[in-house]
Amino acid sequence: MKQLFLSLILLAGFQFTQASITEEPAAHSSGADSIRSTKSKKTDVTFTWGKEERSSKDSTRTRSKAPGVSYGLTLSRFDLGFSKLVDNGSFTLSDQNSFLDYHGWKTSTVGFDILQFGYRFNSNFKIYLSGGFDWTHIRLRRDITIRKDAPTLQYDESDIDFDKNRFSSTYIRLPLSFEWRSKDDDNGKKFRIIAGPDFGFLINGKVKQKSDENGKQKFNDNYHFTKFRYGGFVRLGYGSTGLFAKYYLNDMFENSPAQEGLQNMSFGVSFGF
Repeated sequence: MKQLFLSLILLAGFQFTQASITEEPAAHSSGADSIRSTKSKKTDVTFTWGKEERSSKDSTRTRSKAPGVSYGLTLSRFDLGFSKLVDNGSFTLSDQNSFLDYHGWKTSTVGFDILQFGYRFNSNFKIYLSGGFDWTHIRLRRDITIRKDAPTLQYDESDIDFDKNRFSSTYIRLPLSFEWRSKDDDNGKKFRIIAGPDFGFLINGKVKQKSDENGKQKFNDNYHFTKFRYGGFVRLGYGSTGLFAKYYLNDMFENSPAQEGLQNMSFGVSFGF
């Protein structure tokens, strides 16, 4: 995980996020009937972490608000918050899901975007598809071990008192964002409202345990986490900081009938709009 964060930070430092073609007004020569028009290409190099889009070639550092396409690498929308399991509309787990009882303050979500492609319609509205990673860490209360390669989601009781028993999933996330933003206020910052659908593809699941008897142990499997998930999200921000909430409409687990209707939601703070 640490190596991944460092690699992404290095990549973001060399990102190219916008290419645009501008046409200059026609220039008249001194001749009576000689008219010359020119076209020039300009490529902007930008870094989007917590900053507005700024041109590296513009000495006045002013933003380009003209309509146009933007694309490239980014390191933005870093989400840090809490996850909640929703069991058929209730935050209380049913008997068949009680083995997933978890510590609410230690069950977390982390995610960020590293790619982006979008179109700005005007200074206030744009749409973009981004790609990144999303982790959900469920901190289990019970001393159990989720079984690998089981036909359904199953577990084994343990006589070990775990100091940490974490059940996690990792997804590639693909949110489609519709963003409205205000004009700059007196502090040079904007208000933002961003919402849209969120899609995800499973990378893997993991059980991570820590105990005096066995030390640190990690087990990787898909653990019946749904391979494709879909839902919606909303972000409210001011400047480069804000709040987010997500809700996934399909079940957390697949091919495991006892977990039918068990869904996931998350909420927290977001940095680097």
